[in-house]
Amino acid sequence: MDESIFIVPVIFIGLPWIIFHYITKWKTAATITNDDEHLLDELYHLARRLDERMDTVERLVASDNPDFKPTRLMHDREIDNQPLRELDRLLAEKKGAK
Repeated sequence: MDESIFIVPVIFIGLPWIIFHYITKWKTAATITNDDEHLLDELYHLARRLDERMDTVERLVASDNPDFKPTRLMHDREIDNQPLRELDRLLAEKKGAK
């Protein structure tokens, strides 16, 4: 009889509390915070600047060496720019929703 006094509260109070606690932890860990969004925005702008620098370096090397063939994405090619436009659109929508 003494054991049932401890078992019943553990089953009906302790177990649901543990389950809901970890569900809440899981949901809050799965969301992006404002700091994360700010960091992603900074990384995106850094990547754009680095891409522009690489274009400049490739143009300089190509002007000095006519046999140079860039192996990365070509500047201002429609097929390469389409994913970047989509990303720009998504970022604009995200900022507009705030």
